[in-house]
Amino acid sequence: MRGKSGTLPGNGQARPMTKSASAQVDSHIPAPGSLGTESLPRDRCLELHRIMVRARAMEERMIKMSKSGEGYFWIGGPGEEAFNAALGLLIKKGEGPDFDFLHLHYRNSATMVAMGMPMIDGIRQMAMTATDPHSFGRNFPGHFAFKKWNVTPISSVIENQFVIAPGTAIVQKRRGGDAVTIVVGGESGSAEGDFASCLIWSTRPGNELPVLMIVMNNGWGISTPHGSQHGAKNVIDRGKPFGIPGEVVEGNDPVASWFAIKRALEYCRKERRAYMLEAKVSRLYGHSSSSGAPRSSDPDCIAMFEEKLLVQGWLSQEAIERLHAEAKAEADAAAAQAVQEEKPHKEHVERFTYAPSSVDKVYPGDYTGVPQRIDD
Repeated sequence: MRGKSGTLPGNGQARPMTKSASAQVDSHIPAPGSLGTESLPRDRCLELHRIMVRARAMEERMIKMSKSGEGYFWIGGPGEEAFNAALGLLIKKGEGPDFDFLHLHYRNSATMVAMGMPMIDGIRQMAMTATDPHSFGRNFPGHFAFKKWNVTPISSVIENQFVIAPGTAIVQKRRGGDAVTIVVGGESGSAEGDFASCLIWSTRPGNELPVLMIVMNNGWGISTPHGSQHGAKNVIDRGKPFGIPGEVVEGNDPVASWFAIKRALEYCRKERRAYMLEAKVSRLYGHSSSSGAPRSSDPDCIAMFEEKLLVQGWLSQEAIERLHAEAKAEADAAAAQAVQEEKPHKEHVERFTYAPSSVDKVYPGDYTGVPQRIDD
């Protein structure tokens, strides 16, 4: 399933110094096993690579923040950049039911970077600043929420996004058009009842929903091997009794991921029914900073893609190292700025707890307290 592990600068290991096999082998990089029928051009591959590198630099800087006291807890997605970068570029981005709704999990940082999130906004969440646009310094890093892009609030509660996703899909089904709901979670969380609820609610006869269910399979549930807990060979097999088609993709390959996501979205947009993708990915820094975030020996999707770009003649070793250095400098500058920005005040605790409503009592300034009906 996976190739040989690569390494990145900045983690105490040396980058392989493979030279280009030719100045230009082909104008496209093919997806594995596609026999050349699916391939991406140079500009798209370089775009994906840059996103992957910038997302990794952001995450590695956040890990340092967790160890230096600039932040207190890290959880993120190093190892999932290839798939998540492709996902972010293929999303129909916007606000409201005419655009894709996103129910992500806390390892989707590369998706957000691909959609256009500035690196500093991810780092602001790590630094718990009042300038954090996702949670105003209230939540863990990687817990994004961005209304303008239909990014619904990410929860630390495992897999509850799967029981919420059918709600936005119902709105989209009634609305018409081709927008879909995308929900992402881990393979071990698929044992939760919320995952089963999504299977049921997305496939009720006559009420089928355009839900793309994505399972990121890194082989671990915190510290428990996935294979020791689940008898099914693949998570997508769970969808078969419900008539949900699916595909297992090598999530460490951005080209393969691009076309698998593209096929899945096209199916959901056209058929207005559910589809399931299972991406086999790596977990490069453990579950979170609670386990020390040690570097694993899993394959590195960035290093493997760079080998292809070198062979293709599209990047030189010097250009790759320069790009990594620029991304690291951007992350360092973002962290230096973020730690100096305003922190939340105690008066902010009750802000943004509930949205104003014609049904509930609305307090001056911003809503606080427990909802009450007007006639209570």
